[in-house]
Amino acid sequence: MKTKTTKIIYWAGAIFMSLWFGASGFFELTKNPVVWDITLQLGYPPHFIYILGVFKITGVLVLLVPNRLLRLKEWAFAGMFFDILFAFFSKVAVLGFSATADAVIAFSVLAVTYLMFRKLYSPELIYGEA
Repeated sequence: MKTKTTKIIYWAGAIFMSLWFGASGFFELTKNPVVWDITLQLGYPPHFIYILGVFKITGVLVLLVPNRLLRLKEWAFAGMFFDILFAFFSKVAVLGFSATADAVIAFSVLAVTYLMFRKLYSPELIYGEA
């Protein structure tokens, strides 16, 4: 796969995930009833919802900075992965498997985006290894 194609796939995925997590984080911080009702139904406390919102918005900002903050991008990807993983299992436990379609889609896009990130940036660039 050519570098140009890899970059296009990476940025398409990064923008998609940024829109997904940005909207979710915004709704959590503004106490949108749809997001809050589901999250409370899953058993999470209100203070946790605000923390999620802050970290989601921060992760989106880091993800959208081009060619910088590479190690922090790794953390943002990890945070998104765990958010999706916990959402998936929480929904399975409380709402049933049929409520997990959004988590499956988000995980698929995140996985492809992360693979393209690792293809674009070597460990030497990310971690400063020599």
